[in-house]
This record gives sequence, structure tokens and C-alpha cells, in this order.
Amino acid sequence: MKAYDVIIVGGGAAGFFAAINCAEQNPKLKIALLERGKQGLQKVKISGGGRCNVTHAEFIPQELVLNYPRGEKELLGPFHQFMTGDTIQWFEERGVELKIEDDGRMFPITNSSQTIIDCFLSEAQKYNVDVLYNHALKSVIHTETNWELETSQGQFSSNKLLIATGSNPKIWTLLEGLGHTISQPVPSLFTFDIKDERIKDIPGVVALNVEVKVVDTELWSEGPLLITHVGMSAPAILKLSAFGAIELAKRNYDFEIEVNFIKQSFNDCLEQLKNLKQDFAKKTVFKLAQFELPKRLWHKLVLASQITQETRWADLNKSQLEALTAQLTQAVFNVTGKSTFKEEFVTAGGVNLKEVNFKTFESRLHENLYFAGEILNIDAITGGFNFQNAWSGAFIAAKNMSQ
Repeated sequence: MKAYDVIIVGGGAAGFFAAINCAEQNPKLKIALLERGKQGLQKVKISGGGRCNVTHAEFIPQELVLNYPRGEKELLGPFHQFMTGDTIQWFEERGVELKIEDDGRMFPITNSSQTIIDCFLSEAQKYNVDVLYNHALKSVIHTETNWELETSQGQFSSNKLLIATGSNPKIWTLLEGLGHTISQPVPSLFTFDIKDERIKDIPGVVALNVEVKVVDTELWSEGPLLITHVGMSAPAILKLSAFGAIELAKRNYDFEIEVNFIKQSFNDCLEQLKNLKQDFAKKTVFKLAQFELPKRLWHKLVLASQITQETRWADLNKSQLEALTAQLTQAVFNVTGKSTFKEEFVTAGGVNLKEVNFKTFESRLHENLYFAGEILNIDAITGGFNFQNAWSGAFIAAKNMSQ
């Protein structure tokens, strides 16, 4: 049996970050990182379309936590210990400069996730972390003094153990065996499958500022909406999928959404259309897109309001005006399923947050057992927030494990 001071299970972002910081803070420690695959950091590699969305340019903890459907309350304290500015500094001190894009996402200036991977591998080697691949965890036993692990490549023991395996059902089962409660995992970041004439044949069209509600619920979000080949995506939809993950899973991803394409009330929109009827009396409704909507979307909504391509503004009757108003402010679409958002695999679910001390990221049930990343029931919307949770948790756990 190989003995270590600290063993970290999981060769992803949180695992490497914890291993490096633990070794840096206490170089005397003998540290092993166990990864079940042939190589680690695969989620880092594909993140952000291969550019790695390292974090998000939000520097106020109270604002940052609002991007976490699960974990908002628990992360406030940890973000005061280590957050965005600390992440930026950490990478810059190791020669990796980050840049901020218009939407707040932050990437390495190289635009390559390999930059982050190379940094981690180099730092792990520098601090003599034993990175062991093809080591799948089979069992965990807690003795009076140690943690004993059986892997596919042999047995290990350590004084302190960090689990950073992400959303891994097999590891969750092992943790249940140790008495931990696991919140049932469900997908958290996905696009909506919608078959509807109003969005057929116009993939790529973006409505820049919409409001979306799930009918018969309190769920809503706002932001850009992208029409795709299979339905709808972009931040307005992705935020809704994250905050509604559990409710939408209960509905088996069969529900209705109401889209307000112009973020105006029904009555305000109707008055505006009546004014347009006067101002553009001789022009055709179809050709004269309004409310800064893309022309192709405007065309679809006009036709869905029983208005022909030849109808002039002056000829609109009351029912047509009201129908167009409804399409602009209260358009209902039936969602029939979900699709994975790019390469993002984010799951709601994991170790019950009440069973973790968020000052240290240590288990409240077992001394010297720590967690970091998506093994916990914490997830975020897209934009670098899931990685920030990984960095913060891993750093705090490493700080405590190194003592």
C-alpha cells in the first residue's frame, strides 16, 4: 500500500488546482493525484470551444453568487476568501495572462485551453505531485488515522483526502456508503428543442433582449435568445435551464415557454403599433421590421398574426393588431426536449451542501475528507462561473489540507 500525506481523487480543474496549491503551501507534503482516465483536464480542454473560459469578470462576491442556481448562499463566504481577482493573479504569477471579452468571460490571451493545461502540468511537476493516470477509485475506507483507497492500479493510504471528480455517479455511490447524502443529479445547462413554424428555417437569428418565462411556474430569465436548427439557445435559455433544472426534469422536458421578444407590456406594445399604423399607413407591415427585431424573425411573427405580406399598416384591423402584439410580447412555444449546449456537461446534483463546512470545504461527517468542484451540489450558468467555483473550493481546501 502506497502512503501519502494527501490524496486528491480527480484529475480535472479542481483536482490539479488543489494539488498544486497544497504542494506550494507545504512542500514537505507527499501528494498524489489519482485520475481514472488516460489523461486529465479533459473538461478544461474542451471548455469555451477549446479556449477555456477560465472565469468571469465579476469582482463583487454578492453579485458573483447570483450566477449559481445551487450554491448561491454557500459560496458567499468562500468568494470572500478566493475569487475572480485571486484567480487572475494566480495565473498571471505563473505566466498565463487572461483577457476579458465583451460579455465578461475571461480567456487566456493565447485563446487556447492548452495554455491552462500546460500551466497545471508544469506546476504539478515543479512541486513533485505524483500524477497517476488510469487509477479508477473502487473503494474508500476511513480508519481511525487514515483514509484507505483501493484503485484499479493498487491500494493507497493518506491522512487527508480530497474528492474532486466532478459529476461522477460511481463516486457519489461511494460517498453514500460513507454516510453522505447525494442530491439527485439532473442536467443543468441545455438548449430547448422546439418545433414551430415561427422559428423554422431561420437558424442563427438572434433577438438581443428578450424575457422568457416557463408557463405555470415562477421561472423566468432575460437576455439574448438564439434560434437554432432544433429550437432556442443563448443566455436567456441557458439561464432558464440552469435555474429550472430540477423543475424541468420533473416535467420530462415537456413544457411551454412564453417569450416577450421586445420586453414591453401588451398594452404599451399595442399603443405603439397603433401609432405605427398612422405613421406608416401606406407601407406594408411585412417589410417594415420594428422594435429592432431581426427582419427574418419579424417576418415570421407578422405571418403568424394572420397578416399577409401585402397588408399595409393602414389596413390592419383590431384583431390583427392584437394578434401581432401577442406574438411580440406573449409568444407561447411548446418545448419537447433538450439538447446539450456545445461541449458543456453541467449537472445539478451532488453532495448535500449542509454536510460540508464551507469555511474549509471539509466534510461535516468525516474529519480530513474534503470536496471541491461539481462533486458538490453546486452548479452555475455558462460564462466561466463553474470554473470559478472549482478554483475557490480547491484553493480553500488546499489551504486547510496543507496545515
